[in-house]
Amino acid sequence: MMMMMMKVSFSAFLQSCVIMMVRCDQLPLRDSSDCEIHTRQSELNSFLWTIKRDPPAFFYGTIHVPYTRVWDFIPENSKQAFQESAVVFFELDLTDPFTISALSSCQLLPPGEILQDLLPGELYLRLKAHLEYVRLMLPSWMTPDQRGQGLYAEYLFNAIAGNWERKRPVWVMLMVNALTEAEVKSRGVPVLDLYLAQEAQRMRKSTGAVEEVEEQCLPLNGLNFSQVIFALNQTLLQQESLRAGSLQVPYTTEDLIKHYNCGDLNSIIFNHDSSQVPNFRNVSLPASDQETAQEIDRYFRQELIYKRNERMGRRVKALLQEQPDRSFFFAFGAGHFLGNNTVIDVLRREGYEVEHTPAGQPLRRRSSWRAGEVELEPFLHESLQEDEELLMERLELMEKVEHKLKKKRRNKQKKQKQSHRQFNDLWVRMEDSVTAKAPPPLVRIINGYITVQTHPQEHGRANHDRTFSGSSSSWTSPALTALSVQILTRLLL
Repeated sequence: MMMMMMKVSFSAFLQSCVIMMVRCDQLPLRDSSDCEIHTRQSELNSFLWTIKRDPPAFFYGTIHVPYTRVWDFIPENSKQAFQESAVVFFELDLTDPFTISALSSCQLLPPGEILQDLLPGELYLRLKAHLEYVRLMLPSWMTPDQRGQGLYAEYLFNAIAGNWERKRPVWVMLMVNALTEAEVKSRGVPVLDLYLAQEAQRMRKSTGAVEEVEEQCLPLNGLNFSQVIFALNQTLLQQESLRAGSLQVPYTTEDLIKHYNCGDLNSIIFNHDSSQVPNFRNVSLPASDQETAQEIDRYFRQELIYKRNERMGRRVKALLQEQPDRSFFFAFGAGHFLGNNTVIDVLRREGYEVEHTPAGQPLRRRSSWRAGEVELEPFLHESLQEDEELLMERLELMEKVEHKLKKKRRNKQKKQKQSHRQFNDLWVRMEDSVTAKAPPPLVRIINGYITVQTHPQEHGRANHDRTFSGSSSSWTSPALTALSVQILTRLLL
């Protein structure tokens, strides 16, 4: 469970600061309240792009939020592209234990160092006080569903903030942004990236990653110390203002989700989600702080967007060239496909034709495939209800078959008993009435065993039971047993 929380945490806890501070020099995004959720396939937003080749390859823009918040608004052709592709690649392989271990290690200070020795005293005390506030508030932030899953507040706090004294300041800054009520309520459900990775493994697809852990960690660890202190201080100031009620965040994770579902392809908000760091530019800052904020903004935009896009694009090209006969699905943060200098731009410069694929548009398929030839494996959570109904039908059938088998077995036992009677069983003492017939034996089923009990005889012999060990009530055919195991296994996986 802890490993799963770590998997979710890296993608989810970094994105929590995505839109805490939106750039003041950009045009404002349209109000989320004006966005209507569309239900028809043709009206859904699409973050799918097709790389024209045979077989085709696809780019898909993800978002670092619980998949349940966006799944119903993902077009069917996007899901179909994932299902039909033989190979699925992500930014990082979040299902690999070595990746998770490396992500944890890159956050830590060098051996022998602790955070208290690095931070200014006043900043450290404010940080400690805020974390204590979060720890006390966390039980009230948790949802009934989370408690039903067996999560409890202390465990959740330790999963996100455990060992914070040993973490580098930049990672503590990101951690603080993850410790909000909205973020805590979302824990326990895989983010979209992780869910797709888990489904790819379950469907036995080939999976991989286009980046190494160090390539995401080093830029974050590359900020100089004064910039890190500035970023952590600004983050704490914001959280303290939110606690005091003197600040309202202009755009929250809820707004991010709504823009994703409603089809707002504005690159600003999704670039912040993909870079996974906030923008600290704010018109209320003094001139010197404004300059520091601009330096941090330029640094992260260059290191975590543009340079990564170039590197990711080159690796996508290499994969397509190395495996020309395989169909690919590349799932990266949506910000890597929007704005300037995108992964798509890199592929187009290399000669590939990449087109946006609207919702409802039929997919390009391998030229050798005929219509209806491809059988798609359903997504697990979508097939559970159907499987449960099938299970109930099969169980009812099994009960009927078992009842018939029990009846048939009892009748067979009776016939065998009657056909193998000995001469002494037919002999009747002369002093007994020649017209009297012995009553039939009593046949009972006790604890699943067939028990035959004779009636008392006048010659005074004690009554006795004969028990046959062949239990009819617990017997089922091997075929039915295997079937029930398969169904139950599928439901439990």
